[in-house]
Amino acid sequence: MASTPMEGKWVQLKQKGTGPGARSSHAIVLVGNKVYAFGGEFQPRVPVDNHLHVFDLSTLTWSIQEASGDAPPPRVGVAMAAVGTIIYFFGGRDENHQELNELYSFDTSTNEWKLLSSGETGPENRSYHSIATDSQNVYVFGGCGVDGRLNDLWAYNFVDGKWIKFPSPGEGCKGRGGPGLEVVEGRIWVVYGFTGDEADDVHCFDIAKGEWKEVETKGEKPSARSVFSTSVVGKQIVIFGGEVDPSDLGHMGAGCFTAEAYGLDTETLEWRKWEDGFGSEEHPGPRGWCAFAAGSRDGKEGLLVYGGNSPSNDRLDDIFFFTPESY
Repeated sequence: MASTPMEGKWVQLKQKGTGPGARSSHAIVLVGNKVYAFGGEFQPRVPVDNHLHVFDLSTLTWSIQEASGDAPPPRVGVAMAAVGTIIYFFGGRDENHQELNELYSFDTSTNEWKLLSSGETGPENRSYHSIATDSQNVYVFGGCGVDGRLNDLWAYNFVDGKWIKFPSPGEGCKGRGGPGLEVVEGRIWVVYGFTGDEADDVHCFDIAKGEWKEVETKGEKPSARSVFSTSVVGKQIVIFGGEVDPSDLGHMGAGCFTAEAYGLDTETLEWRKWEDGFGSEEHPGPRGWCAFAAGSRDGKEGLLVYGGNSPSNDRLDDIFFFTPESY
């Protein structure tokens, strides 16, 4: 017997000011009530700029952040995450289609960029990888490397400023681009991604034990997908959208995108589908290659989604916030 669907609500946020514009393969983070956006493309594989755009959730107004220090050059497929007032940026692909491995930080209290590591230090060059954080570390997993897709897991300990390489998950977890990556109570979860085919497997790394395992999930399992949006709400990993069938043109074209949202309970390992108002004006509709971030709005935890690619291969510039009503 199928589980009862969970209910959630999307709200489209109206935008004021001059924002980044339509783009995909970019990244956002939420620091306080401000959304920071960086990177991306309007034309496939062509980085747009290296401005740090800021969207104030209180006034719904965009601005460009003035900054000092060493800013990253333009790139696509970058990943970034925030811890407190510090934003961390890793990797991506430059205008020459070269994978990168620099780690930068941006301090939102001083508006200063810093280059923390590059070259032979830390993970190898990559793009379309995933990033997650806890109270001491920035975790980097997978992505598209110079010689193929990767399945390695690294942590940058920002307390002592050093990289740590964790054990490999083994052949059962193929190298992949565009996976979901989340940290829930001391365990790192790798969800789906593109391995050459859209994948539907879930893997978990116990940080304290240093052990990987493939997770057998149950319930209403989502179809295989990659480049979707994800966040943690409570002990649920929430996923939305993504590419369920790649384009014959690869990154130059739009694949088949979905508009579905699901939640994975990390305790019961059960998937359940969200009833989220699909078809309404407030719903983002099918898309992938979005920028997304976990955060809170009006006191409720949820998922913020900005832009991405549409089924018509047009880049999008809208912003939506998803609030699970029950979990």
